[in-house]
Order: sequence, then C-alpha cells, then structure tokens
Amino acid sequence: MDLRNIAIIAHVDHGKTTLVDNLLKQSGSVRSNARMQERAMDSNDLERERGITILAKCTSVVWNGTKINIVDTPGHADFGGEVERILSMVDGVVLLVDAAEGPLPQTKFVLSKALSLGLHPMVIINKIDRNDARPDEVHTEIFDLFTALDASDGQLDFPTLFAAGRDGWAVCDFQNDERKDLTPLFELILSHVPVPKHDSESPFSMLATTLESDPYLGRTLTGRIESGIAKINMPIKVMDREGRVIEQGRATKLLSFQGLERVPVSSAEAGDIIAIAGLSEANVADTFCAPEVETPIAARPIDPPTLAMTFSVNDSPLAGLEGDKLTTRAIGARLEREAEGNIAIHVSASNEKDAFEVAGRGELQLGVLIETMRREGFELSISRPRVLFDTDESGQRLEPIEEIVIDVDEEYSGGIVEKMSRRKAEMQEMRPAGGGKVRLVFHGPSRGLIGYHGEFLTDTRGTGVMNRLFHSYAPYRGPIASRREGVLISTGDGEANTYALFNLVDRGPQFVSPGTRVYAGMIVGEHTRDNDLEINPLKAKALTNFRTVIKDDKQILPPPRRMRLEEALTYIQADELVEITPKSIRLRKRYLDPHERKRMSKVAAAS
Repeated sequence: MDLRNIAIIAHVDHGKTTLVDNLLKQSGSVRSNARMQERAMDSNDLERERGITILAKCTSVVWNGTKINIVDTPGHADFGGEVERILSMVDGVVLLVDAAEGPLPQTKFVLSKALSLGLHPMVIINKIDRNDARPDEVHTEIFDLFTALDASDGQLDFPTLFAAGRDGWAVCDFQNDERKDLTPLFELILSHVPVPKHDSESPFSMLATTLESDPYLGRTLTGRIESGIAKINMPIKVMDREGRVIEQGRATKLLSFQGLERVPVSSAEAGDIIAIAGLSEANVADTFCAPEVETPIAARPIDPPTLAMTFSVNDSPLAGLEGDKLTTRAIGARLEREAEGNIAIHVSASNEKDAFEVAGRGELQLGVLIETMRREGFELSISRPRVLFDTDESGQRLEPIEEIVIDVDEEYSGGIVEKMSRRKAEMQEMRPAGGGKVRLVFHGPSRGLIGYHGEFLTDTRGTGVMNRLFHSYAPYRGPIASRREGVLISTGDGEANTYALFNLVDRGPQFVSPGTRVYAGMIVGEHTRDNDLEINPLKAKALTNFRTVIKDDKQILPPPRRMRLEEALTYIQADELVEITPKSIRLRKRYLDPHERKRMSKVAAAS
C-alpha cells in the first residue's frame, strides 16, 4: 500500500484535534453510524477536562488506496518536547493557523523545528467562518514568519488551504470554491508529502519516539521503521544514544494504527509507523534494531527545561488520611517512570531530605504531572516553581527569557504595559489586532511571569489572552518584586470555627470554610498587610448565662477563596509549600513550628 506520514502542528486551540476528527470520519476510518466522541484523539481524562492536547498520538486513515499516518501534536508551549521528538517520524507537516488570531508564539516554535528538519509544510488557515476572520492578512503574516525563520525557497513556496475544521471542509479559494468536504486536503497531502524512504533490504532499525504502559502488553514504544522489515517474534537489540546495548529480546507484538485503534500485524516495512511490545528496559530515543546492526540512529536533542520544583514527602499532621502512596521510594519510582516516557522532564536528587528536583518546560507541564499523581493516590509537598539559571563563558549569570504575546482590549493596554515593565519585560511590538484589540509583544524573564496569569485576567476583566514561549537565555535582569501580601497562619490543630473565622474577616480573604480541618503552620487566608500573621481559627464563642432581648446577629461569612492547583503553586513564596492529596490542596509554611520559622528566616536573611 502507498504510504504518507504527516504531523499536524499549530498553536494551542487552533483546531488540530477537531480537524483530525473530521479526517477520520470522511476517510471512512470510523463507521458512519459509529458513535464518536468529540476530540476523539484526546483520550486522556486531563486532556478532556482542560480541552488541550497533552500527549502526541498516532492514527491513520486510508484515502484512495493510500495509507496516511497522522500524528496529532500538543499546541501548548509547555509540551513542546512532544512535538520536537515526533517530527523525526514524519515526512510532511500540516501547519494550522487561526484565521483571526494569526501566527502566535507556539506557531513560530513548531514551524522553526519543522523547517530545521528540512520539511516542507502545508498551511491551513483554519476557522475561516469566524466573524473576525482576516484570511488575507493572516496569509501575509505566515509568509513573513517563514521568511523570519530563514525558510528555503522551496519551503517558502508553501501551498495554502482555507478551512473550517469543525464543519469539515477545506478549499483552495475561500471566495469561489464550494465548501463541501476535506477532499482538497487529502489530495494536497498525497501530492505534496513525499513517499517515505523504502529501504527494505537493509537490517531492521527503528528510533523509539513515544512510550506507553499497557496493562496487558507492558511497555509499548512507537516509532517509524527507518530500514528493513519488522516481523512478529523477531530477535531485537536495543541500543541507547551512545551505542551501548541495553537489552535483547523479541517483538512479542507489532501494532499498526488503523483509525482510532491499534491492531496487531505480522510484519511492517520501512517507512511505516508502528508500536512494539515485548521489551522491558527500552526507552524513548533508543534504537530498536536487528542483532547485526552496530550503529544507533541519531536522536535529535530537544530544548532543555527552564523551570523546576521540589517534590517532597508530605509531612503534615494530616498526611496519610487521603492517599496511599506516601513514601520517598514510591514518589521517586513514579517520577523516574515519568522521566522515561517524557524526555522534556528531568528528575534529580534534591539537597533536602526525602525530596526530588523535577525540571520541565513550564508550570502547566509540571502541574499536569502533579494532578496525574494525585489522582493515582499520591500525597506530595510541592515548592514554588523557580527558573533554572545558566552562566556564559565569562561567568555572567543568565536567565530564561520568554516571548510574550498579549491580545487585549485597547482600554486595558496601558495597565498591562505598566505591569509587564515592573516584571522587567521589554516591549518589542504594539499593533492593532482587529476587533478593538491591541497585540502587545514583550521579551521578559520567566521568573517575572510566575503567578501573573491570574492577575492578568483580573486586570483585563477576563477578556485578555496571553501566550508565552521560551525565547533565549539573556543576562540576569535584577530583582523582581514578588507577592506583596502576607498570609494568615493557623496556630492550632482542629476544625475551623464559624465564630473565629467571622471575627477574622477584616484580616483578609480566607482560604478555608467552617468545619475544615486545619493544623499549626497551615495557611488559612491572606493578610491585608505585607507581613504574616498567626491567628487562631479554632476559637469558639464563650458560653454564659447572660442573654439579651435581641438575638445574636446571624454570622454570615464571605465564600472562601478556593485555589486551583496551578494557582496555588504560583501563589506561594519560597518559605511555603503546597500540600497535595487526592482530595485536597492546602497551603502551608515549610516549617510548621513558629520558633523554627523565625530561626530559619534569620538564617535566610543572614545569607
């Protein structure tokens, strides 16, 4: 069968997964009467809840006798590692761009990776049916982006389609062509994407690019066969990037992708994308090959992580009440498994007791890992995210700088520029974005953006859109002011009392409600001033025989402030932790004893 391998790349929420849904339906890979859920490729629970793609996934369709392997990739910058490693599997890419928003930071990132590999992208300007669509302007912006990324003459001559992926149609001319189906896209893939190299005579070799754990098959690794033919139960040798043999075994299962399913096959030829099961030590970026092969396939390095957190054992008084995975050994084993399958995450030992340093691309990527672990029954204590600094040859301190693109109503632009300047960000561009909005482009330090997103939404009344992408390392830009408010710290263990909380309303917003279990050192609210305040949320009303004619006023408390995981992680300071359990998210001081807190604060001030 004729074969094509493509990846669909785009910025987050530009419609990749929805487009794949319609490719599956119109190719006949899914029965017309079959019930298919929306965004079928987003099979992970967190992907469905958050509405984003987290893991790259493979599928395939057959069109006019040609099998098309399709890789759906994440669009969020934090999961860029997924995009980088799968691009080596494909021979062509479909670049999707929103007809109203135009190219955004992640568009630039994924396109630069595709161009550097020598791929010739096809461009789809999607969501052409939006009221604020501006297809001609966006087409010009895409060409300018190709030029800025030093695309070759052949890459600059990219074909363009206009589409509405949700409605399942694409056209070459959005003004005159009939808007019927995705046939123009299928035909463009067959004509524009080259047939994969077909070297069936050489010994078998394949580079593993994704790893999954199957309860029945064990470790399952997916990749594209570079040479030879893979056969069921054939002997396989696994080599790492340095050429060291990791293990030898047999391919107990060969799985090919057909629609939404993986089906067993007896053999597969060079150029096809398959999954192999039966090996227990193989990992991502390893080479699967015949025993006679001596040289591993070169694995493309990915960008290093820029953010780190400390994962430690939960040692609070409430530890062990909700989770069943509490020990250092269990946490360490789980983090090592994550680092095996996700090469954008690095795990190392921490200087602290019973703790690990986990580095990744951003707050969202690490937040997804934490959320996954808590759903598996883990209890953890997590530190505030911190950026990873570097030094140049002269010993100068360097820090990660991000490109920040903000679309905001014109009335809020002045306040946003002021807030960004306080965070040491430098404005690069300011231009109209249509619909009364202004597009602001900044280059700013990553550490200045930690915890800013919630404040940004408040400042723009929820109408602003902010996109970030790692840009480069640059000289350290000096201190940045952090959270200005202190916190309210519980002095006792027990259940929070309505009477006590009512009398503490003037001290600041509260994080707990009556009946919530608290402990000494737990953060129960935000202080209105810049210092921390120790309070007693357990104090009950004294009972006396004295009564008045007028009944006691009914005590009505304002609703407590409930923080989501990412919000809690970016709210805390260096001397605070987030306690994560399967059912609760609590804020606490790193040192629960008040005397130890004072002693450690003096040590920190002296250093």
